[in-house]
Amino acid sequence: MLVIDEAGWLTGGGDIVPSAHFDERPEGAVPYLTVLHNITLPPGRFGTGCVEAFFTDRLNYSLDPILESLRGIRVSSHFYIRRTGEIVQFVSTEKRAWHAGVSTFEGIHRCNDFSVGIEIEGTDFDAFDERQYTALLPLLAAIGHRYPIRAVAAHSDIAPGRKTDPGPYFDWRRLYFQRHRFGSPDFPGVAAQAALGFRRF
Repeated sequence: MLVIDEAGWLTGGGDIVPSAHFDERPEGAVPYLTVLHNITLPPGRFGTGCVEAFFTDRLNYSLDPILESLRGIRVSSHFYIRRTGEIVQFVSTEKRAWHAGVSTFEGIHRCNDFSVGIEIEGTDFDAFDERQYTALLPLLAAIGHRYPIRAVAAHSDIAPGRKTDPGPYFDWRRLYFQRHRFGSPDFPGVAAQAALGFRRF
């Protein structure tokens, strides 16, 4: 069983690979939003280890010319789910990971302040692996047990026009119909609404 302890670290499964790409949340801020992303590095290539390296300042930029564009960029997420379903945690959920960028949720800016970020290894053009959903649901349950999460949204929902992930192949219906497993949060974003075919849940 996955559990997030009082220090914000996942126990019961997954790997911890600490990243220095975080800072403190604003005083009194408690996460109430979970944001889902997709990522591959180099783009479209799975299982390279480059995502983990990028989030922890170990990326070899010479591996692919496109990686040079990432030099000097410092980002992270709280969690990352590999294609194999393995979970990696980079930042304590008590801290502010740098995953959302310029973002707004329900009129409130700086979503990093009040969110937990989950990167899922994938692209906008490929179906996600069944093992990733198998890992994601208990992870959402652990987050929902630790914090008063009231919404799950796509990165594209909080940064429309700038971001498109987790993309059209993400199965929002699977999350919606199993939402009781992780606190029955709302799915207010355009991405989930389009997949589900109705407005409010």
